Amino acid sequence: MFGADKGTADRLDGKKLHIGIVQARFNEGITNSLAAACRGELLALGVQEKNITHVLVPGALEVPVALQAMAESDNYDALIALGCIIRGETYHFELVANESGAGVTRLALDYQTPIANAIITTENMDQAIARQTDKGVDAARVAVEMANLLDDLS
Repeated sequence: MFGADKGTADRLDGKKLHIGIVQARFNEGITNSLAAACRGELLALGVQEKNITHVLVPGALEVPVALQAMAESDNYDALIALGCIIRGETYHFELVANESGAGVTRLALDYQTPIANAIITTENMDQAIARQTDKGVDAARVAVEMANLLDDLS
């Protein structure tokens, strides 16, 4: 099997990685928790504090622009998108969720840089609170694993 020489544990070693995090401020209580869980897991996986760059943007629609600037710098092995979009009474929820998600995916493909998308989309605040820690941890693990996988494949 292609790429089967390394196990998941090997791919979760972040000691040599440089990671960029872009966090939306909108729904900041949730996104701060996402960021804290993400940073904690990155450190647990061996990513050095000095190798983590964390920037804030106003909302989820601005996340891809900051990710693009980071990807263009070629200073990062992986990037992480953090945000929280909670459904309201208008179509705006769908617009923001769809466009931010599409932007993140397009950047990952265009720059061949792994981007863990932890812009959570929920129906209400309770659902967001229930997901904030797990999704932050998941984003860190995805970023580290995919950075190592792409390094193995190159």
